[in-house]
Amino acid sequence: MAEGIRIGAAAGILGVSVDTLRRWEKEGRIEFGRTSGGQRTVDPEVLRALLVERTAPSGMSARNQLEGTVISVEKDGIMAKVELACGGYRIVSVITREAADEMGLKPGDAATAVVKATNVEIRGG
Repeated sequence: MAEGIRIGAAAGILGVSVDTLRRWEKEGRIEFGRTSGGQRTVDPEVLRALLVERTAPSGMSARNQLEGTVISVEKDGIMAKVELACGGYRIVSVITREAADEMGLKPGDAATAVVKATNVEIRGG
């Protein structure tokens, strides 16, 4: 696994401790690869799936989760604009720069847009 995310960064993204990830590994919940130096790394797709599992509210419809690929990340001050390609659609979200930095988002990464709209209004012509 050459391009994995190191265990410390993965723990930060998931909001758990490194010890928790080691326990999950023993329980078979997550599988790590190793760098040539022996450090644990996790595949970004595995990490993304765990993140969705941990952050999706119970009962959330799969229609509210759009899997895609990061097209661009524009950081400015305290905000970041993240653009995803989800199927044939372009999804843009403005998040905090801190969140974008913590996730390490960059073009080409897999990501999931989780839609939490309480009200969407559609008007004709």
